[in-house]
Amino acid sequence: MSHVFHRHSKLNPPTAVGGEGCYLIDSTGKRYLDGSGGAAVSCLGHGDAQITAAIKAQIDRLAFAHTGFLTSEPAEALADLLIANAPGELDRVYFVSGGSEATEAAIKLARQYWVEKGEPQRGKMIARKQSYHGNTIGALSAGGNEWRRAQFGPLLLDISHIDPCYDYRLRHDGETAEQYGLRAANALEDEILRLGPENVMAFMAEPVVGATAGALTPAPGYFKRIREICDTYGVLLVLDEVMCGMGRTGTLFACEQDGVAPDIACIAKGLGAGYQPIGAMLCTAEIHDTIANGSGFFQHGHTYNGHPTAAAAGLAVVSAVLDRNLLSRVREQGDKLHQRLVDRFGQHPHVGDLRGRGLFRGIELVENRETKAPFDPSRGVAAKIKKAAFQAGLICYPMAGTIDGRRGDHILLAPPFIIEDVQLDELTDKLDRAITSVI
Repeated sequence: MSHVFHRHSKLNPPTAVGGEGCYLIDSTGKRYLDGSGGAAVSCLGHGDAQITAAIKAQIDRLAFAHTGFLTSEPAEALADLLIANAPGELDRVYFVSGGSEATEAAIKLARQYWVEKGEPQRGKMIARKQSYHGNTIGALSAGGNEWRRAQFGPLLLDISHIDPCYDYRLRHDGETAEQYGLRAANALEDEILRLGPENVMAFMAEPVVGATAGALTPAPGYFKRIREICDTYGVLLVLDEVMCGMGRTGTLFACEQDGVAPDIACIAKGLGAGYQPIGAMLCTAEIHDTIANGSGFFQHGHTYNGHPTAAAAGLAVVSAVLDRNLLSRVREQGDKLHQRLVDRFGQHPHVGDLRGRGLFRGIELVENRETKAPFDPSRGVAAKIKKAAFQAGLICYPMAGTIDGRRGDHILLAPPFIIEDVQLDELTDKLDRAITSVI
């Protein structure tokens, strides 16, 4: 009997014992193509010798030093590398252990910034429906994943949510993509005015929505208008790139493709590529200096902030992504994956939408392609496809509740950046078999 508190007590997961490139291997020797990088984590695949060597070398020098007393060389070097490649005015990096910690830190930093700036009435935050920002109470409050939020409702913070930018379902007939993007963005202005601009501290969004909506990309011009609205009312723009950042969509920061830069950014997952748990919150010099010139102390912190071994892993990972020219590879292989999905599922009667950027792709499933009607939630389509794909030797990321937290099913794909053409074929074939066996 296992004494591990597993994610699902009614499932008995196989034991992973090894990893080679794009594959994971269980204790029976079965190989699984990691078509989602776990949860868009394993961007360099498994068993990268350069990354593991960097981790081992750091442990030999220094495994841990608490940031309440000391900084470390890998943390300083990683911060320098991130800022050198960050968009806009991002200037400081606050290291954490994962995505939820990064978004939680962003929420608290946004609040403390306004307090120290002399506007303590700014305590309202706006986010979007069908988003996901993490599982801590603050992060879950900001997220719009109703299924994850439901049982914790009494504990959540009062954060308001506007509609997502969801072209496939929310764009009107006769409306261009650009017109829809503008209309969707203007919902933020409406909500700011409803709450009172003087009361709003920040707006948080994923540039490309991950697990909750399946690689949902913004309409043209959407984020530029969002940035304009935030600037007009002095609202901080917080972009959550925990899943879509660090090269996943073809640029190091996903927001680069929308021509905008945030006041605060959150990254994780691909930052450590699964080799070590690490995340980070980045902010502008204006935000940092407001606190530095005030109390001087960010009222936050975790034991493993800036962990030297994790930072060494992050430094090796980001260096590999940049030095191995993997960003262009993500774009190239992402285009190939998209074309394979179009060829195989573009006219499939139960595929409503194919979307995404780079090696971050989503398939929205429907019962009726013409009406866009989703499957009845009682069918459990997403869960069954996940199980069927796993049995076939493919790890992918199907989720239910795509539309409103209850209705809708999608499949998220986020394979390692090193995936080869033959493995793209394998991914497509095994996914096709899984979908066919379920629907």
